[in-house]
Formats: sequence, structure tokens, C-alpha cells
Amino acid sequence: MWVAENWKDYEILDTSEGEKLEKWGEYVLVRPDPQVIWDTPKGYDWKKINAHYHRSHEGGGSWEFIDLPEVWKINYGKLTFALKPFSFKHTGLFPEQAVNWDWMTQRLQNAIINRRNSENVEENSEPIKVLNLFAYTGGATCACALAGHKEGTDMSVKENYQVSVTHVDASKGMVGWAKENAALSGMENAPIRWIVDDCVKFVEREIRRGNHYDAILMDPPSYGRGPKGETWKNEECIFNLVKLCMQLMSDKPVFFLINAYTTGLAPAVLKYMLGLTMEKKYGGVTLSEEIGLRVKKTGLILPEGASGRWTTKE
Repeated sequence: MWVAENWKDYEILDTSEGEKLEKWGEYVLVRPDPQVIWDTPKGYDWKKINAHYHRSHEGGGSWEFIDLPEVWKINYGKLTFALKPFSFKHTGLFPEQAVNWDWMTQRLQNAIINRRNSENVEENSEPIKVLNLFAYTGGATCACALAGHKEGTDMSVKENYQVSVTHVDASKGMVGWAKENAALSGMENAPIRWIVDDCVKFVEREIRRGNHYDAILMDPPSYGRGPKGETWKNEECIFNLVKLCMQLMSDKPVFFLINAYTTGLAPAVLKYMLGLTMEKKYGGVTLSEEIGLRVKKTGLILPEGASGRWTTKE
């Protein structure tokens, strides 16, 4: 399992009876998690909370706010994220994805060095282009952009980046939130293109335009709707989208990452998809694992989905 171990502002304190006790910066929340099927005793820490999301037996649920601001912030390294509780238990960030942010950062920084060392490639050449589909509130977008920032230079200057990111999400609100996160991290002028669109239709248009990307990542929902009512069902749609994205890859791709929270998509399925597409055409290495977060009290690692990674080198 790939575990997000580098957080300082987030941790899972404990888990029991279908819930997890989490510390988000200064605030402690209780949220449901279907993976927590055990009923270990809940200690005093469970009573010192700022908010509790109660799941309803009829579906959905609601927040009980005890002492929680409407918006607060946490940091991951140089990145800053605004958090706020909204429908269906979310806070606007999936902390387990930090393990993928770290991996993508390393891949991109290695690619920058390799380009710089290649013949006839200058430091000021075209940036490495990243496409982030179903990009949500921009955690991966900000991490990828930051990976291309030239150390010691002004983060607010566009020319100081060697990675550009195209951020695509069907929700105008989520794209606005992602912009806010970029600004909080000092990257309001970073080379990020913000797109509100259905991801499949955007990819199809990019193919017609003849555009290409060096790295692609996607974090599709199990089920969703586009801005014009387009329907997305992960098991039915994801492989066709991966095949479409193959037409957008550059001649020297850096990575392809797929996240999945759908129960039916095991890590092996993600590996097969990338093996049948990226690895078949470009060689390289395909790996896939569950991703997770460590529980402070027990040391157990709570699974929070799966990721498939393809890259030219591992």
C-alpha cells in the first residue's frame, strides 16, 4: 500500500464503528468511513471534537457543528489549502492523495533535470505540460505546478515555472476553489489553465486541436454529471477515456496516473488499463496499489482508494 506519511497538519487519530476521528490543523472532526467495520472502544478524544458528520439510514447525512469556522486552512509543505465542510461529509481535500502529489513531484523534477541535460534543450524551453482531469479543488494541480517552480525565484512570476498545468473540472465552484488554493500557496500567476467543462468533451476537443501533454492524471468519481447533464459511470466510461487520452500524449511522456474510489475497480484493474495502453505503446513501468493513511492510535493503515501509475522509469 502507498501511504501518505508526510503530513504535519493532518492525521487520523482513531477509528471505530464506521467512523474516523481526524485532526485537520487545529480542528478535530468525526466523519464516516465504510472501511471501518470494527468496534474498538472510543476514548475521551472522541468527545473533544469540533464537528461530526452523521450519516442517515435513509442515505446522505448532515453535519453537527460544535466549534468549527466556516473556512480554515492547512498546509502540506509549501502548499496551503482552504477547507470547509460541505455536502456528503467532504472538506474539500483528500489527504491520502498526498502520496501521489509526492510521486508526481519527483517524476516531474526528474523530467526537468533530464531535459536540461539533453542536447539542444535549454532551461527556458517549453514547460512540461500536465493535464489534470476531474481536478476537484486543485491539490494535484498545485503540487504539479510547484514541482516546476525554480527554487529561489518569485512564485508569483509565471516565467519562473518549468511545468504548466491544465486543470479541468465540470463544477464551476470546484474550479473557483482550486484557484483560491493556488493563490493561498502563492501561485496565483503560475502557468495553470482553469477549465470548467465535461472532461470527456474537453479531451475530444483537445485531440481535434492537435494539443499534446507530457503527463496526464485523472481522479474520476464513481458517478457524476457534467455541466450540461452528461452522465459519467466509472466502470463504463474510464477505459474509453484512457484510450482517448492516449491521443493527447506527447512523444516523450512523463507519467499517467489514475485514481479510483469505485469499489469494483481493484488496483489490478488500474494496472491492466495502463498496461494495455501506455506500457504497450511506450514501454516503461506500470504499478498499482491501494493508497491509505496511518491511524495514530493503532498504527493500522486505513485504505482510501487505489491508484495506478505509469512512468518511463520508476
